[in-house]
Amino acid sequence: MGFIFLTVALSAALAFGDLVLFAFKPAQPGSDKIVILEVRKGQNNLEITRSLESEGVVRDAKTFYRLGRLSRQWKNIKAGEYKLSPAMSPIQIFSILTSGISLVHQVTLREGENMYEIAADLESKRLTTRKRFLELCRDPEFFRPLLGDQSDGIANLEGYLFPDTYFFNRSLSAEDMIRQMVRRFLAMWSDAELMRAKELGFSRHQTITLASIVEKETGVPQERPMISSVFHNRLKKKMRLQSDPTTIYGIWERYDGNLHKADLSEKTPYNTYAISGLPPGPISNPGKEAIHAALFPVESPFLFFVSHNDGTHEFTRTFAEHSTAVKRFQMDRSARVGKSWRDFTRGKGADGTPKVEGTAGQGLGISQP
Repeated sequence: MGFIFLTVALSAALAFGDLVLFAFKPAQPGSDKIVILEVRKGQNNLEITRSLESEGVVRDAKTFYRLGRLSRQWKNIKAGEYKLSPAMSPIQIFSILTSGISLVHQVTLREGENMYEIAADLESKRLTTRKRFLELCRDPEFFRPLLGDQSDGIANLEGYLFPDTYFFNRSLSAEDMIRQMVRRFLAMWSDAELMRAKELGFSRHQTITLASIVEKETGVPQERPMISSVFHNRLKKKMRLQSDPTTIYGIWERYDGNLHKADLSEKTPYNTYAISGLPPGPISNPGKEAIHAALFPVESPFLFFVSHNDGTHEFTRTFAEHSTAVKRFQMDRSARVGKSWRDFTRGKGADGTPKVEGTAGQGLGISQP
């Protein structure tokens, strides 16, 4: 009986010794291979172990699984995306998987991107789906508490996803990511901005709507206050804004990169060639400088502007002057050689399509307002 007990005890000791050696021995010492492992919520521990073995990160799935059970580490595994290597010992691997410190992905929201472009970018990084992101942006039960007491009449979060660089990991939900974007906006919009908006007779939503148009109309920062001036002047005179980017936003889901004459006459809520005043909401997510320009336009007599085809514009006071400028810079083909009014200085959107620059009154065959 004693012999049997001793044999069992020695076997257990040897097995434990082997487990200890396994715990501290990498599968491939000195390996420079990098493996990205995504641990999903509720994922089976055996699935995780097999994935590690198939990637060569651990030598023996059964032993690794047993090590996790004996050390009680499996209950501490956290969902996330982790950077691992066969040069790590099982102990190091468990340390990383239980840390919750998963990989982060840099996401840069550029000034003038709209929520469709942001959704496409996040989906391309596999951080969420385009469908889910847009559903949340349009869900008043979700976004109204985020925007507070100034959310009445707002149909979606366009304009409130503040342009900045964010760092997201795959464990974050789409809700969490959107909350961060809106919090950045709210941190920027202070009582000073609200007071200035009231001086102009604007609500916060109207200010952001105008800022979003200013943002899309020029890629030259110093032009923003002048672009803003043109729109303020037109609003005061009850002239239609006639902004190409607003028209494009109204047909975004079918926009192919070309704005046609028929598009300018289609009466969508965002077609400022067909409607008076501001559109019902922002057409992009403006940055701080565009918002400042909307709040503090320069004083000017200008009512029109037309593209020089290089990102800058010619500003004019009368329709006659504007028509002359259109002939000079748009209808004269030599003025457009090697240039495009879509060669926007901010480059391409998240979905790879060019950013679009519009011009008040530049439209195709437009008549005098």
